[in-house]
Amino acid sequence: MGDGSATMRAFYLTLCCLFLGFGPTLIAEETRIAELDQFWAKVSKAVNEGDFESYRETCHEEAVLVTGVKKTSYPLAQALSRWKTEFDDTKAGKMDASVTFRFSHRYGDETTAHEAGMFLYSSQMEGGEKSEEYIHFEGLLVKKDGRWLMLMEYQKSVGTKAEWDALKP
Repeated sequence: MGDGSATMRAFYLTLCCLFLGFGPTLIAEETRIAELDQFWAKVSKAVNEGDFESYRETCHEEAVLVTGVKKTSYPLAQALSRWKTEFDDTKAGKMDASVTFRFSHRYGDETTAHEAGMFLYSSQMEGGEKSEEYIHFEGLLVKKDGRWLMLMEYQKSVGTKAEWDALKP
């Protein structure tokens, strides 16, 4: 089925939900997910382009990074300081970097979100070997002044390509 068929199904589903009284809830959820998709796209674009400021803008000023592998947590601002070199190298063309997200669940309401799944972080220094890291993660986000911000990033554990492939894109 082409895009037209999917669009028509979404249209009929929306009409049915409106008729049955589920419309406002369904529409609010679709809006929230679309906004969060834009948030994750901004994160991906910032990593891909080495745009440190754009990435930093996705983080709440009091955000926390939790790492299951290192069994620690600390202010995300400390991690940003560490990661800045990679952003700078990417921006300068010394490194290629990308991050992609897939989700196992996406809970929330109009101002909060708990998103879990995996991310794939790929990097390659100029002339070096490509590295791919599959990481199970959870993100806790809040919507402040109309913008979604990462409040807590929990990098739970190292994953596998098979686990990644099992999540829908």
